[in-house]
Amino acid sequence: MTHYSELDTPAVLIDLDRAESNLKKAQDAADKAGIALRPHIKTHKLPFFAKKQVELGAVGITVQKLGEAEVMADAGLTDLLLTFNIIGAAKLKRLQALHDRVTIRTVADSAACVAGLEQAFTNAEHRLGVFVECDTGMGRCGVQSPAAALDLARQIIAAPGLDFAGLMTYPAAGKYREAAQWLAAARDVFSNQGVDLPAITTGGTPDIWHMDEAANVATEYRPGTYIYMDRSQVAAGAASLDDCALTVLATVVSRPTETRAIIDAGSKALTSDLLGLVGHGHLVEFPDARIVGLSEEHGTLDISACASKPDIGDLVRIIPNHCCPVTNLFDQVHLIRNDQLIQTMDVAARGRVN
Repeated sequence: MTHYSELDTPAVLIDLDRAESNLKKAQDAADKAGIALRPHIKTHKLPFFAKKQVELGAVGITVQKLGEAEVMADAGLTDLLLTFNIIGAAKLKRLQALHDRVTIRTVADSAACVAGLEQAFTNAEHRLGVFVECDTGMGRCGVQSPAAALDLARQIIAAPGLDFAGLMTYPAAGKYREAAQWLAAARDVFSNQGVDLPAITTGGTPDIWHMDEAANVATEYRPGTYIYMDRSQVAAGAASLDDCALTVLATVVSRPTETRAIIDAGSKALTSDLLGLVGHGHLVEFPDARIVGLSEEHGTLDISACASKPDIGDLVRIIPNHCCPVTNLFDQVHLIRNDQLIQTMDVAARGRVN
């Protein structure tokens, strides 16, 4: 077998033991809470892991873009939730093609979005499930009130080719209680008006270990980052560094000064996301070093606090601030177990941004 140190750099390593442990821990938590798990594949973008998630008990998968849905459907995944407004004739045609061969549902947060879906999907015998997306505090997409959610649900219900699937939200990190209160209020509005609410789907890795509380109002949970975890999730309290399964393997290529080292991983390998953190990642071998700057291909390390300093040619593993965009920066990832290379795998849904 090949040790990961024989790989060329920069490269993405996935520790299978950690990833599998993360998957099982989350599925066990969902089962205990009595809430369905529908993992988001935007983090790993791999049918290999999507199938593992379903095998462990996930009811299906979540995708963010049509391109991801097409890759997963081609790989044999058959129950998909597409959590993005589908706007425009070209995208609606692709959604129709997916609807013809797998179970796929989508979301809408406006009358205009629903109108496009209504025009494209007219078969009352094979209706498209549509969730109303709700802004419960994230400040992104979503209707702004429970009353608006009800109005949009009624528009969906009135469309012959559409099926009202329920409410969908992505809460702001740390605001899961506020989101639950919003959704509970919406549930009451629907109940008072005699409108059936089939499902409520929520998500987010930062608050994943509060799934038992989410289950008081939601029926489904959609975590994504949990499979790999990253430095931002450690900061949020959702993981420890020992849970982080994805690292970027890099080489020290320069030591211009006693306190500065340069690695061959820049913004095209680590992303420039800071997410409120200091530095651009955690160095496993040199935890006192800080990644203080990224050019496209260069990473600048401040090694002034390191008792033992890296030399030119040393390999370092970096836990990135945000693992999701890192996946999308590489054509391949390398699966390892006990530091031995098990398999090199193409990132099948990489770059599927539409």
